[in-house]
Parts: sequence; C-alpha cells; structure tokens
Amino acid sequence: MSNPDGLRVDEVHVWRGDRHVLRGLSLRAAPGELVHVAGPNGTGKTTLLRVVSGLLRPEGGAVRWDGVAIADDPATYQRALAYSSHEPALKSDLTALENLQFSVGLKCRVSATQLVDSLARTGVAACAHLPARVLSAGQRRRVALARVLACAARLWLLDEPYSNLDADGARLLSSLLQTHVAAGGVALVVAHHEFELTGTRRVGLESGA
Repeated sequence: MSNPDGLRVDEVHVWRGDRHVLRGLSLRAAPGELVHVAGPNGTGKTTLLRVVSGLLRPEGGAVRWDGVAIADDPATYQRALAYSSHEPALKSDLTALENLQFSVGLKCRVSATQLVDSLARTGVAACAHLPARVLSAGQRRRVALARVLACAARLWLLDEPYSNLDADGARLLSSLLQTHVAAGGVALVVAHHEFELTGTRRVGLESGA
C-alpha cells in the first residue's frame, strides 16, 4: 500500500508545436496543502492542470499520486480526483441535478439526496430542478463546484473556480477549500483571484516556464 504523500509533478515538459509550454516543471502538493498556481495568460497554467488530471500526456516527466505514477494506475487515480475546468461544462437541457447525476455517476455511486446536499452546500439547492440553460453564470459555477464536492475526492484540480462568482460566492468557495485542506485534502488551483488560506502555497508560472 502506498503512503498518502499527495501529489508530485516531476520535471514535466509539454510542447505545443515549436513552443515549449512547460519546461521541466516540478511541484508538490502534500496532504493538507493548497497550491495556488498563478501567472499571466499563456504561461501553461491550464496545460499543467490537464497534465495533472491525466487528460494530457506530457512529452517528458511524470505525475505521481501517493508515490505511484498516474499512468501506472489511472483508474485508482481518477477515483481520487475531482477536476473542474475553466468552463462549468454543464449540459444546457439537463437540470442542475441531472447534470450531477450524469457526470458524478460516471465516477462514483451517489444518491439524489447526496447530490442535492452538494447543491445545498454551494447555495444552489433551489436550482436543482431548473435546466442549466436558465442559470446565471454564477449559479452554473456553483453547480460545477457541487460536482466537485459530490464524490468526496482527496484531490481537487480547479481552473479559475472564482470566475463569475460574486463576493458571497467567493467567500463560500474559499471556505470550502479551507475545509477540504484542513481535513487532509489536496488542492491545485489555477486562479487570477488572490486569496489567503491556511495551508496555501503560491507557485508563479512565467512565459516559457
């Protein structure tokens, strides 16, 4: 059994055509730690999240979870993580609850009651039976956050999660992140939004990093 030592990114290289987007990038996020990835547009922040999520295979280097390369046991790794992209990625004709039933159901077994509870924790329980197309951008972001909560994953990978949230929504998100890492969870968060939470370490990416 592997030790619960969290996330390690070791010497990762990614090219896009002739452009070296990530140049030997390494970082670690231990249990109870949030790594805030910041930097200008085009520096590879989203690319990094896609590599860590397993959606993009790097040309060099490796990502490890609890000491095991994610390519060696992708099924176990996928069960351990919750990934939220920059766009909420909701199906417009499905209700908020149906969106969660579809997407979360692909990863873990949860009841409708548990999913509604996740929506309640993000402040959009009243939207459970509304189609996603009628929700505001902020409500859609909160539904996407409920999707992250639903499987109780140890690793959160979030791309601009503060986008479209009002001040109350931003405070809620910060509170949920703080609770997650305080319980020993790991979070890798790409955000232009500046925030100060216990257990946060900031990593800045620069052009050609």
